[in-house]
Amino acid sequence: QHTGSTVRLSETKADLQELAGKLNPIVKFWDPMGLADGDFYGMGEEGTIGFLRHSEIKHGRVAMAAFVGYVVQSNFIFPWPQHMDGSTGPSFDLSPEQQWDAIPEAAKWQIFTLIGFLELWDECSNLQGLEHYTKGRMPGKYPSLQPFRDNVHFALDLYDPFGFSKNRSEEKKARGRIAEVNNGRLAMLGIFGFLTADKMPGAVPVLDGLGVPIPYDGNCMIPFEGNFHL
Repeated sequence: QHTGSTVRLSETKADLQELAGKLNPIVKFWDPMGLADGDFYGMGEEGTIGFLRHSEIKHGRVAMAAFVGYVVQSNFIFPWPQHMDGSTGPSFDLSPEQQWDAIPEAAKWQIFTLIGFLELWDECSNLQGLEHYTKGRMPGKYPSLQPFRDNVHFALDLYDPFGFSKNRSEEKKARGRIAEVNNGRLAMLGIFGFLTADKMPGAVPVLDGLGVPIPYDGNCMIPFEGNFHL
């Protein structure tokens, strides 16, 4: 299936193998866990591939934001009041993990509530006449926030918010989608490199040599460790 005349909507394992050669001509297709052969939730091959493709792009975008955020908040915090008592955020003398532990529980719930809203909006794309990502939607294409803008509050679309790619050729769009997947994969390695270096001194010699790690004795996998355990 295609949208317009060039973008494939429903993908199969063969499409993944073809895409893998474009993403990394050296490694090409590598699926040691056999995920591409699965049948997630009884959705069949195309539904499963759609789930995997969308998930990877989403995780890559989160990792890119996390990587940039880690670098920024290690060197800078917003100077204006951020809490009800008028205080600013935790000092950048702390590692990003320590900064997270130091913010109030209510702030953490705000962040998780936003994440939950964005996930729900993505899952309910059919309400805007947009196919679900397991049923033909282009992987990574996030539904417009126009209904939210019209009825609740101004918010930029997450997918092409400024319309920069709207008039680009299909060839350039395809190259951009490949670059995004590769950048996302690199960012996933990068952010976990930071977290590992802080948690396990000496585990990432390059970062140790640059003096980047700040030892962290907490647990990144327990986001509410300082408040309560889920």
